[in-house]
Amino acid sequence: MSETAEPTQPVRKRRKATFRVPLIALLAIFGLMVCLAPTAFADVPGLWALYVIPLALIVYVVRARTVATPEGLAVRTVFGHRDLPWEALKGLSISKRAKVRAVLTDDSTIPLPSVRTRHLPVLALVSGGRLEDPTGLVDDLITAPVKQQEKQPEE
Repeated sequence: MSETAEPTQPVRKRRKATFRVPLIALLAIFGLMVCLAPTAFADVPGLWALYVIPLALIVYVVRARTVATPEGLAVRTVFGHRDLPWEALKGLSISKRAKVRAVLTDDSTIPLPSVRTRHLPVLALVSGGRLEDPTGLVDDLITAPVKQQEKQPEE
C-alpha cells in the first residue's frame, strides 16, 4: 500500500521573471571573433590580445542578469551577486536611457542589468504589489487574489 501525503497548504503559483541579454547575442560575438582572426594572427606580435574584447563580452552576456521573485531581486553582475529583498527597496529610479536602478532604504542605488522601463509591469506583478506599476497594466492581476480571498466565506 502506498500512501500519498496531502499538502497542508494550498499550492501557490510562484512567479519568477529573469531579465538578461538574449543568448543570440553570442552569435554576433562569435562573428566578431571570426572578423578579428586576420588581424589577431598577423605578423605583429601581441595582436592576439584583441580576443580579450570578445571574451569579455561573452562573460557579460552569460553572467549579467536580474531575477525577480516574490522574495525579492537577485542582481548578478560580471564580478558579483547581490540579493535584495523587497523590504530593502525604497523604490526604483529610471534614467534618461530607460535603465532602471533599485533605490535602497539608505538611498543608495544599484543598477539592475537588462531591466528597462517596459519591464516595470512585470516587476510589479512578480512583487505581488510591493512595487507599484506606473502603467496600470497589471493592477487587475495584482488585486485579483486579494478579491478572491475576500469572497471566500470564513470558517
